[in-house]
Amino acid sequence: MTTDTPRSSLDALGPERRRLAERLLRERTRANGTATPETTTPHTVATPDRAVPVAGPAPEAGAPAAGIPSNGAESTPRVSLFFFSADTDDHAWDKHALVLECAELADSLGLDAIWVPERHFDPFGAPYPSPGLLLAAIAARTSRIALRSGSVVLPLRDPLLVAEEWGVLDSLSRGRMGISLASGWHADDFVLNPEGYERRKDVLEERLADLHTLWNGASITRKGPGGRPVEVRTYPRPERTPEVWLTSSRNPDTWRTAGRLNLHVLTALLEQTIDEITERVGLYHQALTEAGHPTDGRQVTCMLHTHLASDPASVEQRVRGPLIRYLSAHMDLFSKYAAGGGAGIDPDEVTEADRQALLEHGLRRYMGTSGLFGSAESCLPKVERLGAAGITELGCLVDFGLPREQVLESVEELGRLRVALRETAGAPK
Repeated sequence: MTTDTPRSSLDALGPERRRLAERLLRERTRANGTATPETTTPHTVATPDRAVPVAGPAPEAGAPAAGIPSNGAESTPRVSLFFFSADTDDHAWDKHALVLECAELADSLGLDAIWVPERHFDPFGAPYPSPGLLLAAIAARTSRIALRSGSVVLPLRDPLLVAEEWGVLDSLSRGRMGISLASGWHADDFVLNPEGYERRKDVLEERLADLHTLWNGASITRKGPGGRPVEVRTYPRPERTPEVWLTSSRNPDTWRTAGRLNLHVLTALLEQTIDEITERVGLYHQALTEAGHPTDGRQVTCMLHTHLASDPASVEQRVRGPLIRYLSAHMDLFSKYAAGGGAGIDPDEVTEADRQALLEHGLRRYMGTSGLFGSAESCLPKVERLGAAGITELGCLVDFGLPREQVLESVEELGRLRVALRETAGAPK
């Protein structure tokens, strides 16, 4: 559903207030956990004693990456679920129960994957501090759907513990797990690793190298008590090298980094147009080729807020209130980041009128271009455009505050969308 929504109060602001509000909107979209602030240049790790590993064995030309099923047509995106609740009024067990119910339904409908985030110390995304633990519960309730994190903030975690935790998840799920990694953006999160904040991009690459070393059965050396070097290996190990994504938004350098490291990409249709995504996918493929990696089998997953219904005319009325509350929670989280000087904006300069204008502008943007709203049939043209842009998987964020029955209806409709896409591509259902 790509309706033209009415002009918002943002259009009535003066030029200076509009620029401030639009800057806030751009920065706010980086607070959603699927993108890190990208105002600094990513670092390159130069470690002569250790090569940065790739995401896994290179697939044969024309074949999908290991563990990722073929979708029957290169330009037909697979359909997955993404969770990132901001509705703090409900109990955590209600949120977790909804995730599990949606996962079972998605598994039965043939959807591709379940994505859950990592969030800390804030009501926004409060049910999701431990993606591995939640995915383990999902593994016990499902049989075929892939289980993925979106994203694990690796600079906050010891790679020894990540390797062990995700090794257990790989065992519980019989090889269905995957992991997207992010460098982090919110300084307060780094109470878990204060020394890692300034070097977080370097730290991500260093710890990724450790993860692959451990998952491939080799050892790493750490200091033990008294400074004694200890050589350690982790168990259990995955049966195959897990699929790894790098989380990115607008910064072309992050897309190039994913290509250099031979990683998949997790992005979002929040502050990018489809044309801009097309350009960044081109940069990603160029970086893959320049690094000697094949482009076949590399995945670009796009998260987008989604609500589908059998009656598309009901969708805008359904989602307006929940989306406004969701965007407002985003803004509260961003204000904490901005208050620390991370955005170059003084939150006190943003008036209530600016805030309301920004919320209305955000709603208009989500409904018009940045989300997937309507029915399976009405959304087909947009999904096909995303496929043509190089998106291989849709991460459909469905838990932004709608009632349980409406979320489940949306998952059912996504099952219909999956079937429609495969019929269009001439692939088996």
